[in-house]
Formats: sequence, structure tokens, C-alpha cells
Amino acid sequence: MSETAEATATENANANEQGDQSGPVFSVRNLWKVFGPKADRVPGDASLTELSQSELREKTGCTAAVRDVSFDVHKGEVFVVMGLSGSGKSTLVRCLTRLIEPTAGTLEFNGDDVISMGKEALRQLRRHRASMVFQNFGLLPHRSVLDNVAYGLEIQGMPKPQRRKRASEMVAKVGLEGLGERRPGQLSGGQQQRVGLARALAVDPQVLLFDEPFSALDPLIRRDMQEEVIRLHREEGRTMIFITHDLSEALRLGDRIALMRDGEIVQLGTPEEIVANPADDYVRDFVRDVPREQVISVRRAMRPADAAEAETGTEVAPDTLVSDAIATVARSGEHCRVVENGRMLGIVDHASLLTVVAGLDKDAGDNAGEDAAGEGGKGREVAAV
Repeated sequence: MSETAEATATENANANEQGDQSGPVFSVRNLWKVFGPKADRVPGDASLTELSQSELREKTGCTAAVRDVSFDVHKGEVFVVMGLSGSGKSTLVRCLTRLIEPTAGTLEFNGDDVISMGKEALRQLRRHRASMVFQNFGLLPHRSVLDNVAYGLEIQGMPKPQRRKRASEMVAKVGLEGLGERRPGQLSGGQQQRVGLARALAVDPQVLLFDEPFSALDPLIRRDMQEEVIRLHREEGRTMIFITHDLSEALRLGDRIALMRDGEIVQLGTPEEIVANPADDYVRDFVRDVPREQVISVRRAMRPADAAEAETGTEVAPDTLVSDAIATVARSGEHCRVVENGRMLGIVDHASLLTVVAGLDKDAGDNAGEDAAGEGGKGREVAAV
């Protein structure tokens, strides 16, 4: 590697380390992306921002693909943005690295102002700090798997022996060991997407951005790729932003989910919060068929213990899924104690667990958490939205 390339890599590493120490990885405030004539007038005009999408198009000829969106992405989390086609989710993720230029708002990456970045700083952001995995694999058909994976390192100026060594490590990491010399056309769709994932990992980015990467895959292959993302996140703890239209995928992968409609975030929260407390009828329709017991924890099902129950029953953690607690209650034939750090928070039994399954827990879960907190326990914690 040249001295210039080494200096640049060192500067980027130092910047990433400094950014890790304080604040969110991505901080987005009042972000707009408007397409159409004189688009920049829309965000600052209250008479236009209050219009619906159809009214805005009719009055101005503009489409607001992203409307006044704000959120933070924290280090090490999987942040999922989901919505139907046309909701603005793919436009939003492209705005984060200015593949699409935002119309208005603020956007920071580790405290650096992305909106004001010049061409060189933006190039470094895309090459070293954030990598994207697209729906279409984007592989070079004339290159081998190893050379496709090493392509980003080649662009960075890394010498061939080092980049092929790094590429070989990434190929093994995503389960393609022994296939490094094959061409993309000799691989299945799932294998090609693994190559795309390995290519993104090879540059060791701080953040991975996924834009509906598995939507073109068959269901079984798609599930395998979801497992791969979960495994990689568990092993590396890398920050990920994942775009999808599939609710089950969002619930499976996300630490938090931002649900979009018509360019706006209609609800942001953990999977449990969204399923248990949908913000409006739109979200309620989205989650209507979700098996609640596979998403909701026993925090919502627990009730205060009476004297006879306080010393009996199997212990479960408060983040135990209701489905797992049902299995435990069925095996033991008695209630379970919800315990955290040696402190009992409450009790779950067959009746309280079935209340969650039936969707009758909206008030019961909140009251149980409050009662447990009032007795010296720790009540249900709700993440800030």
C-alpha cells in the first residue's frame, strides 16, 4: 500500500474510533427528498408540507419521497426500515450516503456533517465507512468470486496479494470456501448474494446498508441469507441498516423498526412495541397476522405474585418470548417467575400467557409492569421513540 493510501486508511480508522465513542452512528433530522420542479421550495412552505402526496403532485408537480424524517441509528444495532413499494424506504437509505441528494434536513455520520461533505470526503465515506448491499447483486461476470470480493479493496489501492488474502477470508466467512475461482454465472442466486455480502464486508465498513437484498431470492434461500445476517451480526456486532417490504423479515432481523408510508415514518420502535401497540390502523393492519407469542415478551404477560407463588415455579428472564414461556408452563404444569438480576418482577401462568396470544393484553401488560415496579420490582421498559 502506498504511503498516501496508508495515511488515508489511518485517518479513517481514527475518525471511526472517535465517532464510536459518543453519539449515534447516523443522526437524521427533518430529512426531505422531493422530486420535481423547484423541489427545494416544498420543505420550507407550511402550506405545501401539509398536503397529501396526491395534492402536492397536483399543486406543484412534485413528489415528496421522504417527508420530514428523523431518527438515530445506534452503534451495533440492526435498524430496519420497512414499508410497501413507494413508501420511500429505498430513497431514504440512498440519501444516507448521498447516492440521492437530500432536498432539506440534517444528516450526520459519527458527528460528521454528510450534507456538507465535499467529493473526496463523500468518496471516503462510501469506500471505507459505509458499504451497501443491493437487491441486484451487481457482480462483474468476467471476474472470479475472489476478484469480485476484492474489487472495493482494489479501488482503495490495496496491493493484489493483500486484497486477495482479505477476499479469501471474507469468502470463507460467508460460507463460500472453495468457490473463490468460480465466475458469478456458475453460482446460484443465494451464492451470488453471499458474494455481494462478502464484497461489502471486505472493506471493513462501520455500517452495512442493505437495500432489499433478499427480495429476489426463493423463500428457503432467503431464510438462509437472513440467518447469515443474524450470524454475522452476532459475531461482529456491526451496525446495520436493513431495508425491506417484508414484515416477517423486519421482525426477525430488527432491533428497531421504522415503518414508512407515503414518505413518512408512521411508527418507530422495537418489534414488540410495534406488534403490541400499533400506532394507527395502518400499522394495525400490517401486524394483524403476526403470531404475537413469537414477538411479545413475558413482560406484557406477567402479573404480581401472591405469597404462595413467590418461592415456586421456574425462573424466566423478562425478555423471554411468550411462546417459550408457554412451552415451559406446559412442561412444568405450574406458573413461572419472571426474574431479573435476582429480583422477581412478576408471575406468568397459562391464563396470562393466553391473554397475550388472544390480543387481550393491551392494558393487562402495562398494569402488571406498573404493579411489579410498585412492589420494588423493575417495570416494563419502553425504548424511546
